[in-house]
Amino acid sequence: MTSSNYPNNPTHPINPSSDGTMPPRLTKDEADRRKTENESVLKQQPHSLWYYSWRRLRRNKLAIAGLCITIVLIFIAVFASFIAPFDPNMQVLEYSTKPIGFQGNVLLSKSEVDPSQTIPIPIGEYRIQGNKVIYTTDDGRDKSIPISKLAGSSEKEWHKTPTYYLGSDDKGRDVMTRLMYGARISLSVAFFAELCSLIIGILIGSISGFYRGWVDDVLMWFTNVVWSIPSLLLIIAISIALGVGLWVTIIAIGVTEWVDMARIVRGQFFSLRETEYVEATKALGLSNMRTIFRHILPNLLGPIIVIATAGFANAIIYEASLSFLGVGVQPPTATWGKMIKDGYGYITSPNWGLTVFPALAIMLAVFAFNLFGDGLRDAFDPKLKR
Repeated sequence: MTSSNYPNNPTHPINPSSDGTMPPRLTKDEADRRKTENESVLKQQPHSLWYYSWRRLRRNKLAIAGLCITIVLIFIAVFASFIAPFDPNMQVLEYSTKPIGFQGNVLLSKSEVDPSQTIPIPIGEYRIQGNKVIYTTDDGRDKSIPISKLAGSSEKEWHKTPTYYLGSDDKGRDVMTRLMYGARISLSVAFFAELCSLIIGILIGSISGFYRGWVDDVLMWFTNVVWSIPSLLLIIAISIALGVGLWVTIIAIGVTEWVDMARIVRGQFFSLRETEYVEATKALGLSNMRTIFRHILPNLLGPIIVIATAGFANAIIYEASLSFLGVGVQPPTATWGKMIKDGYGYITSPNWGLTVFPALAIMLAVFAFNLFGDGLRDAFDPKLKR
């Protein structure tokens, strides 16, 4: 059988190739394999962008490590009241600047102002004599206290031997407890400040990118003015002008850190504004606000989440900086920045942990958010996948 028996059609399944040879025929096993692959592909259900993004994120070990650290920090911040061994503001001046792992020995007495509160009394030794307790103070003097004035009905309740796992500060407060409560302040400030910056940045960026023209010129001029001022100096100026405190710190950081979000959203609107589905919304007579918030913004969730994650890390650094300078959250509230301020004088002494531990906490939190943010960027943009 020659090729002349078949039409001279290059697409014919058994037409000779250009070199005059017959194309190879599929074996039965190969045909069955391809058929099985085609059937499996047809049976697969389509998935959303979030599904494929999560699959890419799971393969990024560093991003998952950052996510796990972030979850642990959030857990500590939320449940600090239950897992912290001490009250963060409880002072035992006799136990000031104690080393790591120091174990105390205290009697818990009832507070005369509030009977539900307890006051620790550091002791050396003690013994029960009748209806009172005789104890030895740190300076070797013997004192007594009626059992009725102690907190609790049994010896196990009013006598404790607390352990300061990370030592104590210059006021006798437990360092580990204050680190836990400091995580609550840092993450709270970061969350609400970033939420504030998200709202401002998305509004300015979306309106500027959608309307263009003089609206874009005015909004971008204002954005560039804010962008030209160093962020920390602007935050400090706002904090001084409005007064110090938790909510002032949140507002000062939030109204300063929206510039990057606005510029990213504006750039995305420039490209999405010309797409067919946006043109279709105009043809249907939908309002501009509905087009912006119902049809364009949902397609920007990926970049918005990535920028917001990086903003969390910046907000933690700014909050710590304000607390260190004394214009942020005020004492006696535990904050990482204030702990560094109180302990930096001990950096060359055996109590170096007063500065190192809160500094490590800040570094770990910022590092975790940056790792997670980089992983989200790669997950939402498959072109960056190696």
